[in-house]
Amino acid sequence: MNSIISWVGGKKALRELIYQRMPKEFGRYIEVFGGGGWVLFGRPMDTAMEVYNDFNSDLANLFKCAKEQTLDLVRELNFLPLNSRDEFSVLRRYLSKKEFTSEYLSKELDLAERHLPPPDYKDIQQILTEHAVMNDVKRAAAFFKLIRYSYGSGCTSFGCQPFDIRKTFHLLWQANIRLRDTVIENKDFEDLIRQYDRENAFIYCDPPYYQTEGHYTVEFRKEDHYRLRDTLTVCKGKFLVSYNDCKFIRELYQDFHIEAVRRLNNLAQRYDNGSEYAEVFISNYDTGERLRDRPIQMNLFDPELFFSES
Repeated sequence: MNSIISWVGGKKALRELIYQRMPKEFGRYIEVFGGGGWVLFGRPMDTAMEVYNDFNSDLANLFKCAKEQTLDLVRELNFLPLNSRDEFSVLRRYLSKKEFTSEYLSKELDLAERHLPPPDYKDIQQILTEHAVMNDVKRAAAFFKLIRYSYGSGCTSFGCQPFDIRKTFHLLWQANIRLRDTVIENKDFEDLIRQYDRENAFIYCDPPYYQTEGHYTVEFRKEDHYRLRDTLTVCKGKFLVSYNDCKFIRELYQDFHIEAVRRLNNLAQRYDNGSEYAEVFISNYDTGERLRDRPIQMNLFDPELFFSES
């Protein structure tokens, strides 16, 4: 199935190539930089343990709510008003927490502390604080709408296209089934890899691409690229990393298998039809296992059809 969201750097265009290069056998699948989860959602539901992780807490929370609180999420989305630029701005402020760290809450707490006896103040403090914190489902619903209504799913600018959010409800029910046995994490990549790495593990990494880090909400510095390389170097399991094809990345991973691949550049299609984007797959194992097992179609000009050793 497809993911329930589009996301910056999503692997819809590359995932068939990724599946072809996965190890033939593994006992656990770990998606370290989960993003929209396109590779995970397209995988068959097999016996391998699955882990989805993203350091973006809104992504992890959305998938967790889709998995565990699907009906509440659908109900919350139904309560939200129809699409508009003003609503988009409200959702962005909501998710940035600006409305919940306002002077209003501080003044209310200050007045309660000065004018109420300690026992009553404690009760009021708890009530005000709980109301100021967004619960998981409300935040997931706001984030889901923000993605759906933003230009290019970037969550920064209004897409200016009419859209009925109710058309996506069936996707949330599908996600509930697909994620049933998936562990959802919100960890730093190094902590996650060290926690789940085993000899039977297959670790897929799709980090922010080098010098495109500004397109992502979560900061990913140059030293993080080095830290990822160092973490993967000592892995017990097998790993596959997708990156943009550039000198820095090739030098960083020069001790591993590097395969160049190309895909259509989705962002450039409207201006330059047929434009391609160069990427690389980096691995610590032979990625040709599955490809060699695929049946080969012979043609009429294959000499093996006509000649054999006597």
